[in-house]
Amino acid sequence: MNLFDEIKKKLSQEFIDIVEWIDTTNDTIVHRFERYQNEIKNNAKLVVREGQKAVFVNEGQLADVFKPGTHTLNTKNLPILTTLKGWKYGFDSPFKAEVYFVNTRLFTDEKWGTKNPVMLSDERFGLTEIRAFGTYSFRISDAGKFVVDVVGTDGNFTNYEVNEHLKSLIVTRFTDTVGEANLPLELYAANTSELSETCQEVMKPEFERVGIELEKFYIENVSMPEELKKEIFDYSRLDKLDLSKLTQFKAAKAMEAAAKNEGGTAGAGMGMGMGFVLAQQMGTLMGQPAQQTFTSQQPQGTALPPPIPVQVMYYYAANGQQLGPVSFDKLKELFANRTINRDSLVWKQGLMGWTALKEIEELKAFLGGSTPPPLPKM
Repeated sequence: MNLFDEIKKKLSQEFIDIVEWIDTTNDTIVHRFERYQNEIKNNAKLVVREGQKAVFVNEGQLADVFKPGTHTLNTKNLPILTTLKGWKYGFDSPFKAEVYFVNTRLFTDEKWGTKNPVMLSDERFGLTEIRAFGTYSFRISDAGKFVVDVVGTDGNFTNYEVNEHLKSLIVTRFTDTVGEANLPLELYAANTSELSETCQEVMKPEFERVGIELEKFYIENVSMPEELKKEIFDYSRLDKLDLSKLTQFKAAKAMEAAAKNEGGTAGAGMGMGMGFVLAQQMGTLMGQPAQQTFTSQQPQGTALPPPIPVQVMYYYAANGQQLGPVSFDKLKELFANRTINRDSLVWKQGLMGWTALKEIEELKAFLGGSTPPPLPKM
């Protein structure tokens, strides 16, 4: 064997190598295999482990994608790359190609959250703000599409980089979903499971466009300003209590607090007067005639005014949801614009259960006047 044969054999042995990547990190999604001038010899061994895929890119164009296993790189399993390079004399010489190893395992417990409050319009409380946060999990489902559309020429693409892209997408779609849900405000926090499933279905196509599968999506918490939360709690209590008695009770509590705030002689006199009024209010609240107890202290011919009448509020059912409460005039407006009809179910305090609108006496006026009886014969 002459000198030239020895050199040719030596060079041939140097270029026959193994192309593989052993992941020693927990956050790398894509790793570019580094080779001097990207030269790979024909019949080189490509080792793709479970949880990986190997993507070949030639001059910026996707060539081939290899699944887990050991592959011999030649014209038989690189037909696209062979066509792209247009070899006329076989596949014996080294070729240049970039090899990207894509981590296809499931990435779990990724965090997301709304950086800014999400603005919502509620029928009862007007414009409100909520915040939300949670977790999600994903995997790379289409390695070729992901490398071309997202990774580009990044040699070491990490979990942090893809999360920055996904978080913006999640918050945008979450905002759209809760806005279109049009739920009563307090139900967002009470129905996180159903809302999570809806958001996942909405987001899946967006993820798939860049080769990512959204495996799970969770909303862990939906929060709102404390003052708004207090309003909702008070509102729910009002729905369960006798409004007239509640009004009297709060007035009595306010008077009691004012009576304790003494300010000298004037304060003492005011405290005594407040005490009389307090007794009067509490007597009315408890169903006892307070006038009988304190008649001697009251000027002759004076009497307390009756309590302010409380407006009746109605709940109604539309599109399978409970809505309201609304006033009589608002309910009439809903009937006029055909949001509800004569058979719609309505409930107010005092009714045993949901009742058709046409069966409630004061609401029959919505249905129009009745036909008069025939005139008597002369």
